Amino acid sequence: MKNITLFWNWIQYNEQTLRNLQNEKPKIQKLFLFWLDKSLHYYSEGLDCILVFPKRNNKTIQLIISANGNPDYFEAVTNLVDNAPKLNHWNFIAFIQPSENIEKMEAGLDKPYVFKDINLKASEIKFEPLQYENCKKIDMIVYLKNYTVHCNNKNLLEVVYVIIQDIIGEKALSENINFVELEQMPSEENIELIYLYDLQYYLDDINSKKI
Repeated sequence: MKNITLFWNWIQYNEQTLRNLQNEKPKIQKLFLFWLDKSLHYYSEGLDCILVFPKRNNKTIQLIISANGNPDYFEAVTNLVDNAPKLNHWNFIAFIQPSENIEKMEAGLDKPYVFKDINLKASEIKFEPLQYENCKKIDMIVYLKNYTVHCNNKNLLEVVYVIIQDIIGEKALSENINFVELEQMPSEENIELIYLYDLQYYLDDINSKKI
């Protein structure tokens, strides 16, 4: 509890600077982000955080506390956020939450995920679930239109995991997905594939059947 208090005391003491961080000089930004990270790791090495600034100045800033999908640190995330102070202009969030852009994905209007030479649109990705009896998690084959182009890129699977996390959230990814294999999208679909943006609907359906 002591380390939780120390972290939130640091946030409260520096909250004005953090709130205005986008307007600070790069040197100041780097310094405060370093100490934000340092303060969080003093509480728990397994956690990371993300600052999300609003488009309008009168809106709240989000500080997302993440366990990087590791269930060993889920309790540490929950305990930290449960003990967060109530501050004006701030919203403290446990775990990376699902994206609010599912409708854009369904319409094909989503922005691509770009990382180095990788360029993927979530709306163009499909998957095939592999279920096993008495298994709480699923394996899945994720099909990409341009897998053959990127197949030797070591970052490709990581980007796909980021997309899945954005669709269903950090905690749901850890609790529901066991293994992901990548394949080239077949030219003729002789198997029934599901759009990746419908993954949460699929998980909700199979989880309801387990009850």
